[in-house]
Amino acid sequence: MTGRLGEMTKSYLFRQSIRRSVRPVLILIIATIPTIIPHSTASAARSQDQAPVYSQSQSQSQYQYQSQYQYQAQYQYQAQYRNQAQDQSLTLTASLTAGSTVGPSIPNTHGISIDGKLKYPEGFERFAYTSAQAVPGGDLTLHALGSFDKMNPFTLRGVAPAGLTSLVFESLAVLSMDEPYAAYGLIAQKIEVAADRLSVTFTLNPAARFSDGNPIRAEDVKFSLDILKSAKAHPFYQHYLQDITHAEILDQRRVRFHFARVSRELPLVAAQIPIMSEKFYQQHPFDAPGLTPPIGSGPYIVERVVAGRSISYRRNPDYWAADLNVRRGMFNFDTITFKYFRDQIVALQAFRAGDFDFMAINIAKQWDRDLSGARFDRGELIREALPHSNNAGMQGFVINTRRPLFQDRRVRQALNLAFDFEWTNRVMFFDQYVRSNSFFSNSYLAARGLPKGLELAYLEKFRDQLPPEVFTTPLTPSATLPPASLRGNLLQAAELLAAAGWTIKNGELRNEQGEAFHFEIMLDSPSFERVMAPYVKNLERLGMRVRYRRVDAALYLHRLNNFDFDMVVTVFGQSQSPGNEQRNFWHSAVADRPGSSNLAGIRHPVVDQLVEKIIDAQTREELIAAAKALDRVLWYGYYVVPNWYLDRHWVAYRNIFARPQTLPLYYQPFSLLMTWWMTGEKP
Repeated sequence: MTGRLGEMTKSYLFRQSIRRSVRPVLILIIATIPTIIPHSTASAARSQDQAPVYSQSQSQSQYQYQSQYQYQAQYQYQAQYRNQAQDQSLTLTASLTAGSTVGPSIPNTHGISIDGKLKYPEGFERFAYTSAQAVPGGDLTLHALGSFDKMNPFTLRGVAPAGLTSLVFESLAVLSMDEPYAAYGLIAQKIEVAADRLSVTFTLNPAARFSDGNPIRAEDVKFSLDILKSAKAHPFYQHYLQDITHAEILDQRRVRFHFARVSRELPLVAAQIPIMSEKFYQQHPFDAPGLTPPIGSGPYIVERVVAGRSISYRRNPDYWAADLNVRRGMFNFDTITFKYFRDQIVALQAFRAGDFDFMAINIAKQWDRDLSGARFDRGELIREALPHSNNAGMQGFVINTRRPLFQDRRVRQALNLAFDFEWTNRVMFFDQYVRSNSFFSNSYLAARGLPKGLELAYLEKFRDQLPPEVFTTPLTPSATLPPASLRGNLLQAAELLAAAGWTIKNGELRNEQGEAFHFEIMLDSPSFERVMAPYVKNLERLGMRVRYRRVDAALYLHRLNNFDFDMVVTVFGQSQSPGNEQRNFWHSAVADRPGSSNLAGIRHPVVDQLVEKIIDAQTREELIAAAKALDRVLWYGYYVVPNWYLDRHWVAYRNIFARPQTLPLYYQPFSLLMTWWMTGEKP
């Protein structure tokens, strides 16, 4: 799975569709957050957040989809349980749960992982990327982009505020940020996978409480699954959770999730479902509009809301898990406030003026030119590039193939050839970025060279349904480096357009019916306008008439959810272990489902079958082969014009923080910040 159910969501615990939680930015930020976040929450900051290197989706703010429990999904990761029933490498906590009715079980464990191995043993003290020296206290102020108009991050309509999913809600288990596919018990004290892999039983921690003091019951867990699978929740959940057939209450503290099929990832998907209070939603209808703060079990509660402008969270003094090993050294700030700004450019000026304390930078010009001055010289403000090992996925200009104009693959290839990345990177981005060269960029899952072995075997059976390049040409984005040139690329593009029936007539590109080649690029950030200007100019040299237009956050989200666009910029965030979320990105079944992440409208039987192979993979070899095969088919479908990514996080912050000595491997800036603490007074 690509992210975690939550805000990187396949990043924290259950990322809501890693896809809209992120918005295109001049840099791709892939989430590592555990909570599912549907893309509808994404666009405002595409939020689970960024702007030019865009971000996992969600429209909330950079921080939202970066939170540990929201989205992907993003969503962002939904690690998967390896399908070896008796893997001896698991660290076990006990024997079978009494009363099991589905036959012998794999012994209980404090955590699960895709390969049956866990870095942290039972009873571990804390995660290595946290510190025993952390001191609680201080008031943290952050920024978000756009606005918000609701307080339920799990529904389709509207935009929820930044931080809500990751700070207020929790899941049964929490994903480790220094392992690619491992989760450790949070609300769930024990996890028991049935020997036949068709169910998983969770034993709840008896100390687990919602912020109103009520214990978390098996009924709340069942309610959470049922409501997310219902029509009241974001459509992403219904699809993502479709293979979890139902929840069975065994007693007040034990609940069993049943699966429709055997899958290495389903126990982890189940473990990352955000747990909600049944009592609260009986009193406040789940899909009702309004700004009533929800009840969750997380470390913070909502303290103050200024509609659409700011939200403040206060650390719960009675937080039930404050001393749990998966929470030690984290969430150290007394309050966390998100102030909303119109765009990243305005936000940076506010940061320099002292309006907030920390920000992730995703615009190369800002990083190279704007983070300087007296306050930086005096050490009051610090800028830093932090390395990470996140799977960069794919950021690109997404072409909506639902439009008749873009249904010919040759037309889409021509649109690819017109983008001059090398010029853009040199002139606008100070050569900071790496070109996206895969739908799993910066990852071992990216297709390299020509297909061979099991990967080739997967593709061979579909040879007559695929372009020859899938078998003959490595994944290579169009380039203008010598001996290639923009002129040569545009000549090739013109030939492709002519072969597809588009030729220049009276100075405009027209087809045989005399229809002109006109389309619009929809943007939600002014930062991308300067990128689009030269690209549109190149398209105009081919005879196309193209305009780019920025729309307000609410309209952008509405049109995105309903696929009412010709081209947009987005990011398909990926985790180290892709799975169920791939259906939401590429599968025919969601091509017409409002709110899905299949923005390109892909309907391809081979893509569908390769997605299922990823989900059904039972070994690491099968997963890698299926991912690489899918990578090639998507690449040569020319559904996106690949952009770029960054293998480090750019951050700037006030010199008031201390932090652990060890960086995690898979993280977003916000999730990292939740391991820091304050040491100084704000000026």
